[in-house]
Amino acid sequence: MEEKTGKILAIDDNEDILFALKLLLRSHVEKIETLDGPGEIPEMLRNENWDVILLDMNFTKDAISGQEGFDALKTILDYDPEAVVVFITAYGDAEKAVKAIKAGATDFILKPWQNEKILATINSAINLRRSRLQTQSLRLKQQEISAVLDQPFTDFIGQSEEMQAVFRTIKKVAATDANVLILGENGTGKELVARAIYRNSLRKEEVFISVDLGSIAETLFESELFGHEKGAFTDAHKMKQGRFEIASGGTLFLDEIGNLSYPLQSKLLTVIERREIVRVGAGKPMPIDVRLICATNNNIHDDVKNGGFRQDLLYRINTVEIHLPPLRDRTGDLPILSDHFLKIYSKKYRKPIRNIQSSALKKLNQYNWPGNVRELQHAIERAVIMSEGTSLGQDDFILSSERSASVGDLELESYNLDEVEKSIINKVMKQNQGNITQAATQLGLTRTSLYRRMEKHGL
Repeated sequence: MEEKTGKILAIDDNEDILFALKLLLRSHVEKIETLDGPGEIPEMLRNENWDVILLDMNFTKDAISGQEGFDALKTILDYDPEAVVVFITAYGDAEKAVKAIKAGATDFILKPWQNEKILATINSAINLRRSRLQTQSLRLKQQEISAVLDQPFTDFIGQSEEMQAVFRTIKKVAATDANVLILGENGTGKELVARAIYRNSLRKEEVFISVDLGSIAETLFESELFGHEKGAFTDAHKMKQGRFEIASGGTLFLDEIGNLSYPLQSKLLTVIERREIVRVGAGKPMPIDVRLICATNNNIHDDVKNGGFRQDLLYRINTVEIHLPPLRDRTGDLPILSDHFLKIYSKKYRKPIRNIQSSALKKLNQYNWPGNVRELQHAIERAVIMSEGTSLGQDDFILSSERSASVGDLELESYNLDEVEKSIINKVMKQNQGNITQAATQLGLTRTSLYRRMEKHGL
């Protein structure tokens, strides 16, 4: 049985025409409604999303100009610019057809029609409507993404000289195609820097693909980054594009690159040097063109000295290095960062909080911020949620140091490092009532790294 699809609105002053359309279409479409004139068009558009509107050109007896239909078309398109309108008239000719299309109609059908033709026309019109709505949805999403990316530094703000130097470097390197390595502790804003570079680059109209290398299992590394062919391994039920292939023409951001094992570093180096990938299970290489931005919280130069990271790979990824200072080294930015987050979360949680008291700012200034800007953001969000006043005082901020116990308070059953790590994670998770984000910040880890360690220890 044919699946019914599409909602159709037919507008014609001839009741016989409307009856014939209903009789023909009711077994093919999801819904068919009729109007005998254009007067109720706005109400019908307000109450339903129509896939196709079949519109007569003339509603007044003896009228042949089609102007009434063009006026109705304008009303429809003013209300819904994505509407799909098919003109239907007994007085059609080539001139009116061209004028109708130029005015925004999709197609033109003459009375009397052939059933097969009108069904084919309506089916094509339904598909066009679905395509337009999908395009509109994608366009709106892209606008939302662009609105965020168009603010190059969003939460990555600061007036300190350290941050101004970072901003200057971003502006210099963004317009080039040079590979960039971003160095900094967790929570300093490395991905924000990567996005700022992308948004101000020559590739800003192309894709930006972010990959957390720390979250990819070694066994899936090649499949995730380079893709695989159908049947390449047991679970490869269909062909899959890798991140390099998807990002080709645009920018690829590889976060936590310092965590890659030596063998995986070699595979990555080969791709960067040859500028081509080979999908798992394929024999033919595929050229790729990406602007590479990498980041790590490791001291990668020490890793090179200690043999943990390939020097030749480092040379490939760090044409330009950007060092992000920890928050403790730019405490002069605390007031504007705090105010920035306060405005965001006061609005989000609908709290009438106007400011942060000087005593609270002093407390924030004296704290070491091991989780950097991310920790400050979470601290202010929590303070806003818990506060009952119109300003935030020092008692509204419970910082990690106040929740942390000394190592001496932690009773260890053994000195096995795995057991010690498990005990500390257990304790910190309890202190933070299971909140992964807060626990990860307190431990100086990313959420992904904490998840991996919890999985490792069966927590």
